[in-house]
Amino acid sequence: MLIKDWMATDILTVDANTSVMRATRIMKENNIRRLPVMSHNKLIGVVTDRDLKEASPSTTSEIDIHEMYYLLSEMKIKDVMTDKCISLKQDDTLEKAALVMLKERISGIMILDEENKLVGLLSETDILRGFIHATGIQDGSHQYVIDMPDTPGSTTRIIDLLRRKNARVLSILTSFSDTTGGKKQVAIRILADDDVAEEISREIAQLENYHIVFECKDELHNLPSKQA
Repeated sequence: MLIKDWMATDILTVDANTSVMRATRIMKENNIRRLPVMSHNKLIGVVTDRDLKEASPSTTSEIDIHEMYYLLSEMKIKDVMTDKCISLKQDDTLEKAALVMLKERISGIMILDEENKLVGLLSETDILRGFIHATGIQDGSHQYVIDMPDTPGSTTRIIDLLRRKNARVLSILTSFSDTTGGKKQVAIRILADDDVAEEISREIAQLENYHIVFECKDELHNLPSKQA
């Protein structure tokens, strides 16, 4: 999956000389957590809601409200922004972006084109949307997590079984770190009737050196919600 297919392209930016007060208002009015900082149409940094909070005078300080507003109106974004702005290219993969965000402990990445022009912004939410789409969970699928031999053709044997049952394969994910002794763990999501899914479970259980670690059909009705 490529970043350009999941990033946000309708981006709000601020100039380096924008006041902290104005940037704070832009973030609140648009419910966003970060703003790319531009100078002469070039990306030079990023400012986050955390940067702005840390730059703002404490409400417990001894300055009055008028003085605080004056300070915020005079303080510029270039004085509080992060100039070490982590970015990736739009043709990089979503998986690479996830690794970078996890390693750097950030929740958003600026996305550039081949000419290093800002063309998008990728957030944690965008990566989650891509992951959900790739797994197929939103389609009401059955999932099998299977320990199997780490040998050529072992996954194909399961795919052949699913094909015989006319099950539609939505996604296949493989892990080698969750097993030992020459095995691998494969998570497969399929679309199939419940009775067919049960037949598949029984046939996999009969295969030598194949073990179903987990199987389920996710219940997607009445998901937890902040509105409840």
